[in-house]
Amino acid sequence: MELAGVLAGPSVGMFFAELGAEVIKVENIRTKGDVTRSWKLGTEDKDSPISAYFCSVNYNKQYQFRNLKEEEDRSDVLGLIENADILLVNFKKGDDFKLDLDYDSIKKINPKIIYAAITGFGDESDRIAYDLILQAESGFMSMNGQESSPPTKMPVALIDVLSGHQLKEAILVELLKQGEKRKAVRITVSLFDSALASLVNQASNYLMEGHVPKRIGSKHPNIAPYGEIFQTQDDKLITFAIGSNSHFEALCTFLDCVNLIEDERFSVNQNRVKNREVLFQLLQEKISKKDATIVDQLNKTGVPSARIKTLDEVFESKEAQDLILEEEIDGRNTKRVKSIVYKSYD
Repeated sequence: MELAGVLAGPSVGMFFAELGAEVIKVENIRTKGDVTRSWKLGTEDKDSPISAYFCSVNYNKQYQFRNLKEEEDRSDVLGLIENADILLVNFKKGDDFKLDLDYDSIKKINPKIIYAAITGFGDESDRIAYDLILQAESGFMSMNGQESSPPTKMPVALIDVLSGHQLKEAILVELLKQGEKRKAVRITVSLFDSALASLVNQASNYLMEGHVPKRIGSKHPNIAPYGEIFQTQDDKLITFAIGSNSHFEALCTFLDCVNLIEDERFSVNQNRVKNREVLFQLLQEKISKKDATIVDQLNKTGVPSARIKTLDEVFESKEAQDLILEEEIDGRNTKRVKSIVYKSYD
């Protein structure tokens, strides 16, 4: 059962809906439901009760509109909770107690409930936490963007997505751990903790070496060339992920600049990182004489390469089309990308 709104909590609900669970999403009738119903593109129908944003994480759910401050509606919701396996919430601090929907109250009516809560900055914080705020305060924005640009938010609510994954994992671990001997448990995941846990190598670069990352565009602080953007003869943008000496050697061989392999400035990855600007210019000179078909050719030789595609180009591929889920909601045909992408084989 889902009492959560926006993106992180509903993404968890959609995950279980995709697995075949019955997911009942209860929305606040006084606010006309989940706020993301109103987060519309300028091109969307202003009278539609849903938005594309809302549809992205609300698939195959049952929708019920209730006012939890009215006794009849509240009684209906408690009846649903009594029979639920999982309750997803993202209450602001104190709101759960005001509504008597806190964990201690809920486990009295359902002693087997998994009470799964997402918070912004932890259980004791009352701060309102939108993804932008978390990207700013967790260091992500300070690292993101070109050297000459201001700190830049990532174009998806990545911290919400990551915290949703953390909560899915926590619920699955709890289900696995308990088996048939189910008992009530409260699980909490904060957006802030999820953001810090996702800093991975950037965090260790700082914690171990005191390295405070600067904005370097798509480039990687530990690997080169990795993320540099090259322009081809036909004005396409391409990039490489040169993660090993063998990758570099294959790239130089393909571009007919094997002299760079023996050049002390580029002979090992650490030297390539130190001299990446010079290396970029040398490689760009070669690439500017090739068209974008070199991406396919390089991938065949084992050099990780890619064209930088726009979303319309991305969804032209069969692989992307295979991940689209369609569903009619309130008379509108809706689409979103699957949240479950693993494959299993007997």
